[in-house]
Amino acid sequence: MSEEKFFKLISGVTVFEKGEATTRDLLLAGEKIAAIEKPGKIKIDGLEVEYVEGAGLQVIPGFIDPHVHITGGGGEGGPATRAPEIQVEDCVSYGVTGVIGLLGTDSVTRHLSSLLAKARALEIEGLSTWVMVGAYNLPTPTITGSVRSDIALIDRVIGAGEIALSDHRSSQPTFEEFIGLVAECRVGGMLGGKAGLANIHLGDGRRGLDYLFRMVEETEIPPTQVIPTHINRSRYLFSQGLKWLEKGGYFDLTAMPEPVEEDEVSVLQAFSEIKARGDYLHQVTVSSDANGSLPVFDQSGRLVGLTVASQKDYFRAFQELVRQKILTLPEASQVFSTNVAEIYKLKGKGTLRPGYDADLLLLDGELQLKYVFSRGKTMLANGQIKARGTFSARK
Repeated sequence: MSEEKFFKLISGVTVFEKGEATTRDLLLAGEKIAAIEKPGKIKIDGLEVEYVEGAGLQVIPGFIDPHVHITGGGGEGGPATRAPEIQVEDCVSYGVTGVIGLLGTDSVTRHLSSLLAKARALEIEGLSTWVMVGAYNLPTPTITGSVRSDIALIDRVIGAGEIALSDHRSSQPTFEEFIGLVAECRVGGMLGGKAGLANIHLGDGRRGLDYLFRMVEETEIPPTQVIPTHINRSRYLFSQGLKWLEKGGYFDLTAMPEPVEEDEVSVLQAFSEIKARGDYLHQVTVSSDANGSLPVFDQSGRLVGLTVASQKDYFRAFQELVRQKILTLPEASQVFSTNVAEIYKLKGKGTLRPGYDADLLLLDGELQLKYVFSRGKTMLANGQIKARGTFSARK
């Protein structure tokens, strides 16, 4: 591919301003959005410009997937069940321009130093990346020796997770151990100017969100310091999650493969219920759990099945939410991008605004991806992948 031009002008594209559709031209300068103006108003003389025809296309911010096993997850069935690392083309194929990477069950053969290195590699290849330190277990692994200093001192580290609760694979932490971890996240975030969130993996145990409700009742830590994930894995857990929203907390829905299991709550059903209950949309994110394992255990805890999560289901959930009119396109964009940027305090992300990073998706009327720009770099054009990992096969 020839060298990209510094300036790109996307003309005649549909932009949503305060939820209303309008036609605009967008000027990208390097990694940033330089201008969003009425058609024909942007004048560029004497500079090389790459022109992109946006007529008939809709533009929204690039997706930020807040829960990705970028180094691979799994391992519950032994070494052969360790899932592979994610590749940059895996992400941009489904509109993902930013990822938050983390470990999971395996903190023995997976390491935080590798997680951080993989995040930096994906950054070089064109994505925006952040990581969570820790894993399922408490005490949880760190890089510098404490969660607090990891968050405060390491640029890419923005919190800790995923810490497992209500799951037979967790380390069965006490309430005091859990609260100590959340407190470390909070202070580390304050010192580092970051959100310092604790990402809490929830299994299907009956304790559910009990520790989180106790945190609000018994400590000074606000509910917004934690974000429970996989909240839609069961009807019981989701019902607790709705109460958590009423307390002012956030939660994260996992985009699961179709068809969902009998007791699971699909992302579509979840948003139907969330919208029916009131103005809680800004407190909700959606993630893929990509490259993490999807183990199936029987009643005795024996592993009987295993697949790998993909961002394909994440993108499908986005499309179906809009196609079935559960969310408008601006609302879906808010959930898959803006909310993540605001909840995790990711500066310059999640919004189409001059001075913000040029992370853009151009979609046709059928919600198919036509262009993906990540920090101004063309990652997908005319529906064809342009960016590939260093060791990916070229086509």
